[in-house]
Amino acid sequence: MSGSPAWNRNLRLLWTGQFLTTAGLTVVVPLLPFYMEELGVAETAANRFWSGLTLAAPAVTLMLAAPLWGRLGDRWGRKWMVIRALSGLAASMVLMGLARTPLQFLVCRLLQGACGGVMDSAAAFASAEAPPASRGRALGSLQSASAAGSLAGPLVGGLLTDLWGLRPLLLGTGLLTGACSLIAAWVLQESAQAVPVAASPVPLHRTVADLFRHRQVRAFLLAGICAQAGAYGLVTVFAPHVRTLLRDPGHAASWVGILQAVTWGATFLGSAWWGRRNDRKPVEQNFAVAACGCGISIALQALPGQAGWLFPLRFLQGFCFSALVQSVFLQVSRQAAPDHQGVQIGVANSFLTFGQILGSLGGALVSGLLAPAWAFVLMGSAFAFGAALVWKSPKRGVAVP
Repeated sequence: MSGSPAWNRNLRLLWTGQFLTTAGLTVVVPLLPFYMEELGVAETAANRFWSGLTLAAPAVTLMLAAPLWGRLGDRWGRKWMVIRALSGLAASMVLMGLARTPLQFLVCRLLQGACGGVMDSAAAFASAEAPPASRGRALGSLQSASAAGSLAGPLVGGLLTDLWGLRPLLLGTGLLTGACSLIAAWVLQESAQAVPVAASPVPLHRTVADLFRHRQVRAFLLAGICAQAGAYGLVTVFAPHVRTLLRDPGHAASWVGILQAVTWGATFLGSAWWGRRNDRKPVEQNFAVAACGCGISIALQALPGQAGWLFPLRFLQGFCFSALVQSVFLQVSRQAAPDHQGVQIGVANSFLTFGQILGSLGGALVSGLLAPAWAFVLMGSAFAFGAALVWKSPKRGVAVP
């Protein structure tokens, strides 16, 4: 089945949808302060407040909504959850482009998180459709789509924003994503054996309890939270650290952008490699090795006296990070019952999103209390702790149900 035309067509379409949505959303993030000015928030303190609020808003609603969408996917079909996620993101991006006040934009960002969730809906569809021996490859391919979108979004989007402005770019990206959802409704094929049966719904608290009752899954979820917290906590301290390493601080933004591109480029290159490796080697071993690689590369970024030495460390960080989220989804999908796979992946995504929120808030706190060098060590230690959690969990090789 992994080589069938239908499966390959499905995977290509899922890849395209995830790439488009990631690219469109990553355009917005670095330009939020500028867009707030366009919406009338010119005063510095107010601009920072609204930028921070709108940055965190989608993660909060996504964390709450993902398990609910996953449960609906288990009952109605995972194809329609992919279409729902693409359509929801398309609508929210168009509305963001039409917003005229910061409050309207905030509501649109909340809608984005509540109606989005392309990553977990695509992961649930791919996990259900892929044969067990190719499940890792499928999830690795989807991870590469997110990495490619995160790389292309800020680079291409920045240039197009200078030419057209952010508002037309949001409208155009929303329309493209909407077109992708229509194509998905027409082209995506859900095989008969992957269509979930009409099982009685399981309460969400019981789903969480079932996941945490399983020692391996519990270790992966906690390790995933640590990894997301470490990655997002690093955002707060990285740019100021790069500035201190430059002779001309006026070029700091360019250096940060290039180093970020190196990281996402490495994530793109590593995603498929780790996905294939997860099909051949124990996923616990792969996660632990990758998390250790991330932790070491992040901690070592505190040592260079020149910004150029950060390039190999950022490459290693991105290459290793590409293994982590897909490994969490893979482990959850392997242990989940077929009729509850969507809700369990949705719950797992909620935990990973909680790690993002925890890291963003914790990074802001740590940057004010610790010297940058110690902040890097602390973020690297979060990855090392996650690696230890997974390494201590029981190993079961590559056998799948």
